Amino acid sequence: MGTFAKFISDYCKTWEKSGRDHFVKSVTQYVKVEAKSPLFGKSGKLSGLSQNIYDLLLCGLRGNLKRDAVISVLREISSLHADIPSIILDVICVLDAETCTDMQNEERSNFCSMVRELESFMSDKLLKERLEIDTLQDVGTLKSKIFYTKFIKIKTKLYYKQRKFNLFREESEGYAKLIVELNQEISENTEWKTLLEIIQSLIGCFNLDPNRVLDIILESFEARPHLDKLFISLIKNYMGDPQVISEVLGFKLGNMEILDNYKEPPPLMTVIALLLQHQVISLDNIYPWLRPDDSIMAKEADKELKLVQDYIRKLNIVSTKGPQANGPTEFIEEKADPQEYWSNQKLVLGEALLKVTAWREFAALSARLPTSSMAPRPAAALCKMLNALVEPLYRTHCRVAPKIIGKPVPPLKSSLAPPACKTFDDMRDTVIPALILLGPSLHCDPVLMYKIIRILRTSRSLKEDPLYHEALTVLDTAILPALTLMEGNCCMAEEVYTLLKLYPYQCRYCLYSRWKNESGERIPSLMRVRGNSLQRIKHIMKRVSKENIKPQGRLIGKLSHAAPAFLFDYMLLQIQTYDNLIGPVVESLKYLTSLSLDVLGYCLVEALGARGAGGGAAHPAWLQALAAFAGAAFKKHNIELTALLQFVANRLKAHQSQDLLILKEIVQKMAGIEAAEEMTPDQLEAMAGGELLKGEAGYFSQVRNTRRSSARLKDAIVGNNLDIALCILSAQQRHCCVWKEYAEDMPTPGEPPGSQLKVVGRLADQCQDALVQLGTFLASSHAPDEYAARLPPLQELLRDYHVDADVAFFLHRPVLAQKITAKAEILRKSSDTKTDTLEKSIERYTNAAQEALEPIVNSITPLLPTRVWEDISPEFYVTFWSLSMYDLRVPVESYEREVERLKIAAATAAKDTSQGTKGKKEQERFNTLIDKLQEERRRQEEHVSRVAARLRRESGGWFPARAAKSARNEAVTRLMQLCLFPRCVFTAADALYCAQFVHTVHALKTPNFSTLLCYDRLFCDITYSVMSCTEGEAARYGTFLCKVLGTAMRWHADRAAFHRECAHYPGFVTKYRVSNQFSEANDHVGYENYRHVCHKWHYKITKAMVVCLESGDYVQIRNSLIVLIRVLPHFPVLAKLAQIIERKIEKVKEEEKTNRPDLYVLATGYSGQLRNKMPNMMRESDFHQIVKQVGEQKAGAGATAGAGAGAVVKAEQETPASPPPSSDADKKESRTSDRRRDEPEREKESKRESRSTAKERNKDEMRNKDRSPRERSHREERYLETVSPPHDHRHASDEIDRDVKRRKVESSGNGKGSKDIEERSPEKEKRKSKLRGDERKERKMNRKRDRAEDTALLEQKRRREEQKAVVKMGSHQNGSQEDHHYEKYHKREKSPFRDRSHEESRDKHRRTNESKIRR
Repeated sequence: MGTFAKFISDYCKTWEKSGRDHFVKSVTQYVKVEAKSPLFGKSGKLSGLSQNIYDLLLCGLRGNLKRDAVISVLREISSLHADIPSIILDVICVLDAETCTDMQNEERSNFCSMVRELESFMSDKLLKERLEIDTLQDVGTLKSKIFYTKFIKIKTKLYYKQRKFNLFREESEGYAKLIVELNQEISENTEWKTLLEIIQSLIGCFNLDPNRVLDIILESFEARPHLDKLFISLIKNYMGDPQVISEVLGFKLGNMEILDNYKEPPPLMTVIALLLQHQVISLDNIYPWLRPDDSIMAKEADKELKLVQDYIRKLNIVSTKGPQANGPTEFIEEKADPQEYWSNQKLVLGEALLKVTAWREFAALSARLPTSSMAPRPAAALCKMLNALVEPLYRTHCRVAPKIIGKPVPPLKSSLAPPACKTFDDMRDTVIPALILLGPSLHCDPVLMYKIIRILRTSRSLKEDPLYHEALTVLDTAILPALTLMEGNCCMAEEVYTLLKLYPYQCRYCLYSRWKNESGERIPSLMRVRGNSLQRIKHIMKRVSKENIKPQGRLIGKLSHAAPAFLFDYMLLQIQTYDNLIGPVVESLKYLTSLSLDVLGYCLVEALGARGAGGGAAHPAWLQALAAFAGAAFKKHNIELTALLQFVANRLKAHQSQDLLILKEIVQKMAGIEAAEEMTPDQLEAMAGGELLKGEAGYFSQVRNTRRSSARLKDAIVGNNLDIALCILSAQQRHCCVWKEYAEDMPTPGEPPGSQLKVVGRLADQCQDALVQLGTFLASSHAPDEYAARLPPLQELLRDYHVDADVAFFLHRPVLAQKITAKAEILRKSSDTKTDTLEKSIERYTNAAQEALEPIVNSITPLLPTRVWEDISPEFYVTFWSLSMYDLRVPVESYEREVERLKIAAATAAKDTSQGTKGKKEQERFNTLIDKLQEERRRQEEHVSRVAARLRRESGGWFPARAAKSARNEAVTRLMQLCLFPRCVFTAADALYCAQFVHTVHALKTPNFSTLLCYDRLFCDITYSVMSCTEGEAARYGTFLCKVLGTAMRWHADRAAFHRECAHYPGFVTKYRVSNQFSEANDHVGYENYRHVCHKWHYKITKAMVVCLESGDYVQIRNSLIVLIRVLPHFPVLAKLAQIIERKIEKVKEEEKTNRPDLYVLATGYSGQLRNKMPNMMRESDFHQIVKQVGEQKAGAGATAGAGAGAVVKAEQETPASPPPSSDADKKESRTSDRRRDEPEREKESKRESRSTAKERNKDEMRNKDRSPRERSHREERYLETVSPPHDHRHASDEIDRDVKRRKVESSGNGKGSKDIEERSPEKEKRKSKLRGDERKERKMNRKRDRAEDTALLEQKRRREEQKAVVKMGSHQNGSQEDHHYEKYHKREKSPFRDRSHEESRDKHRRTNESKIRR
C-alpha cells in the first residue's frame, strides 16, 4: 500500500471526527525540539513530515478533502515551527512541477486556488523566492509583466555580460603590493597565517579579484617551489575549492610555452605535482586539463606497434629474386624528439611527481595512461627514487664485501615520500609495485638492477623466503625484459642467472616462455630487438663453419647475452634442416653465458615438444638432429639436464617412445656408453672382460673425458629420482609400443607392405638400446650400496611393475654380484687367513653365493607355475640369469691384444722426442694402463675359477631326474623358453653368454641334460624364431646361432676334439638303461653320426631361410638376411646349400630392387660375402659319410640322409636312471669296434658308387639341360624336401597349438609346391620359327622321357632299399641291425627328441613323397 492510500485510510475517512486531530498530533511530534529541523529525526534520517504534507495537499487537489480544511490545517501547523512554511513551499514547488503540464486541468485550478489562499498566512517574499515566475503570475501574486522583464535583465547582467577593464586606467597598486609581499625574502620560518592576513587585507583594501590573486600566488609558488610548506598551506587556506584551483591551473596549462631546452620539468608541473601530493587538488580535477587526449596517445601507441610488426613481417618473407634493394634493413630506432616529450603534459607531470617523490599519485596517473612502456625520463626518475628506498636494506644485507663501501645514496627529503626499506617485507609496499610498473625500462639503471637482483637473491637464501612470489613477478615483468634492452651486457646476464638458478627448472622455464612468447609479442621495444637479433643471427648462421668457429662464436655469444631465446629458436631450426651444423654450433656455444645455456635447454625442450610425434619413421630426421645436438651440447657445456630427462619420462608415460633417442644420445656422449649393435667380434670378446678392458677395446670410441659429464648426468638422473623410473618406463614401453604404435599407425595407401612393422620394430629396438645403455650407466656410476638401495626388489619389479625377467635381472645383476662379493669378504675376515687355501676360498665363495641367492630363489619360485620347477630347478634359473660373460670366461686374447697395442704405443711415445715431457707422460700413462689391465686379468681369472667351482658343485641339482622321457623334452623346452631365447636377444654380449652357458653346462657334465637335444631344438626349426624378431633382435639372435654353430662345427671338424669334449659326456648320451650292467660305450653318439646330425642341422637351417626368403614378407626377408650375415662364418659350408641360398638371394635382389631398396642393399651385401666364401665350400661327401650320391639322384636321396641322421639318438628308457659311466676297457673296446665297422662300410659305399653307369649320368645331364629355370627351382625345392631328414628328431612341445600351426604351414607349402609341379609343362612357343608339328613331336618325346624317368626312379629306389638291408645285416654302430630296425620303425613313439604318437606314420609320408615323384 502506498503512502497516499494509507493517508486516505488513516486520516481522510475520519477527517471530521478524529482524522484532523490525529494529523496535527503527528506533525506536532516532529517539532518537539525547536533548534532542530523537523525534516530529520533523532537518528538523522528523514522524518516523513514532508511526505505527510505532500499527501495532505494532494488530497486537497484531488478532492478527497475540502480546500478550506486543508488550508486551515496548514495554517495551524505553520505556527508550530519556523521551518514548516519553508517545508510547505518546497512541497508546493513539487506539486507545481507535477501540475504544470496541463494548465486546464482541475488539479491545476485547485492548486492555484490553494496557493492564492496561502498568502494569508505566509510572507510575500518567501512565496516570490520559492515559486517560479510563471506560477506567481498564474496565482496572481505578480500582476504585471514588468517584474519578469526586469528579472531577465538582471540575470543577463550577472551571468552573461563581461566587464571590460582598462588596465592603463585601472588601479594596479593593490596587485603591485601583493606581488611585493609574495616575492620578498621569505624564510622558511615565515608563518602562512601572517601572509594570508596581508593578502586578505589587500583584497579588501583594493577590491582585488580573488581568482587573479590566486593566479599571482601560484606564479610566486612556481618561482620558489622549494617553499612548498609555506605556499601549500597558504593556498589551502586561501582557496578551499579544489575545482577553482584546477580551473586556474588548467588555464595556465593551456597557455604554457613549450621549450626544447628543458632539463627539468617546468615549474608549473612541479607546482601541480606538489599540490597533488599534498592533496590540495585531486587527479580527477586536473587530469581533464592535461593534453594530449588519451585517444591520441592510444593511436600513437598502436601506430608504433604496427610499424614494428610490419618490420618483423618483412624479415620473414623469403624472396626468390635474390637480395632486393628495398628489402628490410636493420631497424634503427629514431631519436625521440624532445619537443614531442615536453608537449605531452601527462608524461611530464609523471616525471614531476617522481621528482617530488609522490609515488601514489604517479602510480594512479600511470594506470590511466594508454602506453605499454614508460618513457625514459620518468623511468630514470623512478629508478633514482628506488635507489634511495632500497639503500638501507642493501647496505645491511647485500653488500659485496664489508670493506667495499660504495657510493652511498642519500635518503628522500620529503616527509610524504615512501618510507625506506629496512626489512625484506618492506619491499612489498613500494619497491615491488614500482619495479612492476617500471618493467623493461629498468635497463636504464644497471646499478639499481644489480641491487634488486642481490636483494632478491639474499631473500631467496633465507629459510622462509618472504619474497618468493614477488621475485618471480619482478623477474617476469622487469628484469628479463630489461636484459633484452641491454645490448651485450654479459655481466648482467651472469648476475641474473645467479638469482634464477635458485629456482627449480619449472619456474625458470615458465619465465623463459613468457619472456620469449608474451613479452616479446606485446612490447614494441622488445619486438624491435627481436627483429634485429633475428636478422643478425641469419647473417651469422649462413657463415658458420669449422674454419671460422672462433669469430662467429663470439658474434653468437655477444648476440645471445640480451635475447637468447629468439636466437636459439632459429639455430635449432637450422640444425634440424642441416645436421652438419651441429659440430660448429656446439663449439661456438663456449662463448655463451650460463643464462644463455639455460635458455638453450628450454628452447631444446620446447622444440621437441612442439614437433610432437611424427608418423612414418621411427626416427625422423629432425629428431635425430636434435638428439645428436643435445648429446654433444650437454656433454661439452654445463647445461641442466633435469628438464630434458623429465621430458623424456613424461613422453614415455604418454606411450611415446621416439624421444628415447635423446636419452640414448645423451648417455652415449656424456657417459661414453655406446649402444652399437654392429660390434666387431674383437669388441664383443672384449666386452666379456673388466671395466678397463671394455673402455679400452670394447667401444668404437675411446672412453675419455667423460668423468665430469657422467657425474653431471648421474646427479641429474638420481637427484630427481629418474634413474629407476626411466628404466622401468623403457622396459614397459618396449612391449607397449609394439601394440600401440602398430594399432595407431595404420598403413596408408601407397606405402610398401611391412613399413608399419619396420617402424614398430625400430621403436622397440630403440627402447631396448636405451634401457641397456641407462642400466649399464647406472650400474657403473653408482656405488654398489647406493645402487642396491635405489633399486626396487626383484620380486616387486616382476610382480608389481610387470617387467620381464631379462630386464629385472639385468638391473639386479650388479647388485647380486656385489652381495656375493660382500658376503665372501665377510667370511674371509671371519676365517683364519694364515691357513687360507684355494679350496677354502672356493668354499667361501660358494657359501656366499648360496646365502646371497637364497632370498632371490625364494622370491622367484612362486612367480612361475609349479610344473616349471619340475623340469628345471629355481637355483638353475637364478644362476643362469644372475651370471654374465665376465663370470664364465676370461677373454685372454683381448687382454693380450690390448696389452700389445699399449706396449707399441708406449714405445712410440718414448721414441718421439719432439713432444718433450708430454711424451714421457704418455709413456707413463700407457705403462700404467698395462699394469692395470694385467691386474684386472688376474682378478678375473681368479673369479672365473671360483665361479666354475661353484657351478660344478651346484650342477647336480639343476635338472631333476624324471622317469618319463617327455620330462627331458620339457626340461630343454623350459630352458629355451625361460632362459635362452629371452636372453640371447637382449644384448649381443648376452647372446654370446647364452651360447657359452650351454657349453659350460655341457662341459660340467650336468646330469639329465642333453646337449645334443638342446642343439637340435635350436637348429631344427628357426623359422618362427627369426620371423618374430625385430631388426636388432635378429642380429643378436644371429650372433647367438653363430656362436653355437661355431661350437658344433668345431666338434664336427676335429675328431679328437669331439672325443675329448663330447664322446663320453652326459650331453651326448643316446640310451638310458635300467641299471649300470647294460651300459656300453655305444650309448653315446658316435663321431660319424654326429656329423650326420650336423648335416641335418644345416639342411634345416637352409630350409628355414628359404621359407623366409620366399615369403614375400618384409620382416621375414630382412631378419633372414640379417641372420644369414651373422652366421656366415659357419653357414653355409656345403656348396649345394650355398647355391640354393644364392639363387634365393638373387631372386630377392631382383624383386626388391625398386620396391624395398633396404632389402636390396642387405641382399647385395650378403651376396658379395657369400661369393667370396664359395671357393672354400665343402662337398657333401666331405661333410659327412654318405651312402649314395645326393647330387645326381635327388629324388631318392631323402631316405638316405634321413636314415643317416635319424640313427643318431635312440632311447630305451624304461625307468628313470641316469647313464652310468663306462669303464676304460669298455671305451677302448668301443673305439676298436667302431674302426672295424667303418672299414667294410667304406668298401661297400665305394662299390655302390661305382655301380652308377655313365649312360644314366649322361641321360640326367641331358634332362637338366632341357629343363627351364622354373623347373630347376622346383627340383631344388623337392631336393630340400627329400634330403632333409624325417621328423624323427623333433621334440614334443608342450604348446600343441604351435605344432598344429607349424604343420599347417608346412602342409600349405607342400600343397603349393605340388600345385606348381602339376602345372609344370614345356615352355610354350619358345621357338616361334618351328612348325606346329615339330612342337607336337617334341611334347610327345617329353612325355615318353618322363615315363622312362619315373620307371628308373622306382627301380633305383628298390635297389637302394636292398643295398641298405645288405649294409645293415652285418653290424650297426648303435646296436644290432634287428634292434635298430625295431627301434627305428616300431618304437618311434619313445624317441627322446619328440613324441610323435599323435602324428601319422612314416610310411604315409613316404607314400606321399612317392606320389610327388610320380607326378
